[in-house]
Amino acid sequence: MDGRSDLGASSSRRGAGQSVITDYGLHMSSCGYCGSGGRTSLSHGLWADSITVDDYQELLDRGWRRSGMFLYKPDMERTCCRLYTIRLKADEFVASKEQARVSRRMQRFLDGNLCLKKADLANGQQATPNALSTDSSNESPNIWASETLIKESSTDTCSITHELDHYDRNLSVNIDLAVSTCIKHSVLPSTVNFPQASVKRVVLQMKKKLHNIARDLLYTSSIAFQIAAAIRRSSVEKEFTPAYVAEKLAEAMDLQGEFSDLSVRACNGHLNFYSERKQASPAELSCSVVTSVKSPQGNAANAKRKCLLDDKSPSQVKKKKLEIRMSRSSFDPEEFALYQRYQIKVHNDKPDHLEEISYRRFLVDSPLIFVPPAGDGTVPSCGFGSFHQQYLIDGKLVAVGVVDVLPRCLSSKYLFWDPDFAFLSLGKYSALQEINWVKETRILCPSIQYYYLGYYIHGCSKMRYKASYSPSELLCPLRYQWVPFHIAKPLLDKKPYVVLSDFIGLGKESDLPCPTEAHSATQPSLISEEEEDDVLSDGDEQLMVEFDCSDAGADDNTSSELLDEVEHGNIENIKIRMSNKTLLFKGIPVINSPKKSRFELRSDDENELWFAFTFRHKKC
Repeated sequence: MDGRSDLGASSSRRGAGQSVITDYGLHMSSCGYCGSGGRTSLSHGLWADSITVDDYQELLDRGWRRSGMFLYKPDMERTCCRLYTIRLKADEFVASKEQARVSRRMQRFLDGNLCLKKADLANGQQATPNALSTDSSNESPNIWASETLIKESSTDTCSITHELDHYDRNLSVNIDLAVSTCIKHSVLPSTVNFPQASVKRVVLQMKKKLHNIARDLLYTSSIAFQIAAAIRRSSVEKEFTPAYVAEKLAEAMDLQGEFSDLSVRACNGHLNFYSERKQASPAELSCSVVTSVKSPQGNAANAKRKCLLDDKSPSQVKKKKLEIRMSRSSFDPEEFALYQRYQIKVHNDKPDHLEEISYRRFLVDSPLIFVPPAGDGTVPSCGFGSFHQQYLIDGKLVAVGVVDVLPRCLSSKYLFWDPDFAFLSLGKYSALQEINWVKETRILCPSIQYYYLGYYIHGCSKMRYKASYSPSELLCPLRYQWVPFHIAKPLLDKKPYVVLSDFIGLGKESDLPCPTEAHSATQPSLISEEEEDDVLSDGDEQLMVEFDCSDAGADDNTSSELLDEVEHGNIENIKIRMSNKTLLFKGIPVINSPKKSRFELRSDDENELWFAFTFRHKKC
């Protein structure tokens, strides 16, 4: 059997076209998320020659996703990483402080008011590996930018010297020594890579605005927040708050006693440095005053940081223009060049591995049948199908989002961006724009309500950011019901695989029982064969599929024979013989519910679950 199926009878609701798919059965590959050595990622695969947007929407709501023309659904009970479909109702979205900060930063950049600090570019562009993931620059006082952007922005915003003040540098070094001391004495975990410290000079103008700031406060550092965030992203179980970290660092620096004219104190997670001598003059505190030291040649050179706003009026500042275009999925040489830069700079891919044919298969080819706009409110103005959403700043392509527009949602597949613009957090910004697109489109096309973020993996730290777009929902892997994330999270904290719909209606974590063994899968045995597939891991949907697996399904002509008779209404332990296997129909009592029973149809060796359902008992 070639597994070919024609779904035209159910997919002719929107114009011409029908779904034509080929069943590839069980697909095994290496996992790009947990990095296991064997082929532990198990999914069911379909090849789609064509598929209607209605059929693909239904498949999305059954846990399927596509990579190019290939459709796949994780075997949730046996695969190494459990991939739960996650979505968000756009009208209910509430932006977090960090997400709102990303939007404000972009607006300041476009208005010409974003002050960029020149970074040490010798180590390369600092960027995160996820298309939708958090940027490390969000937590750091430094905003990373390229040489080109520094030169361009310096004429529009402010003039910045990258040499740090000698005193600032010494403070930063001593904070780093305090971190090492805390690690040595097991106050901080030794398994985490911590960022280098930096300090900021507190200017006089800031003190005037904030009356509760002490007049003798000279410097401050937010390193404790960065350390706490680094620990939180690691596998360390103990929770470290910024306030706790700051207190321990302050104690360690007091023991060092390097600065007799400064005292260090922890305040709400910040390390503050106060003057122990007479009040500093405004000239000493002002960031705009430049002191000079003699260079080896005897010339005066700026050694202190300055940030002087230009005397230009707001009307003289050249504003930048952001343009977002939605175009149907097709090959674009400019997009491909940007994709290559992104993969090389962000993911450290080798240039010879980034071929045009693989790019086309991954992000250009799509089986979705395009549906043009109808003008009656049933189809959006762009139509239904696969699209590339381009982000251009002053005509320069800086990011491309690959999305599917479907009858009920916008499904985000992938995003790649210009590494020179990493300081704008384009991954987060594009997600916010896609959510806004759903909100705006729903006005004219009410059926589109949701934003699908791909798969969520609770055990993968680089995938957890998707839950920050709230309030989100996860798809139950058994009954395909949507469950609020706040209900699913405590369950997934205990078990990687949970039938989430069992707990709908239980709002508080204290009300949630521990997931039962009957509804939880054990870790699958590792397959120690050589890897067949090159799976690309990323924050969003990035499964690049190369497959050679054979058909694992049964023939259409396969007949089943009932071997055991059903006596006295007992339907447990029924055996059904197929052409190549025997299935066992067995009843399992549902724990914590004597009024229910769960029935499963499994293979005779119980390695494969075919389907399951639950009976509710009623008294006659």
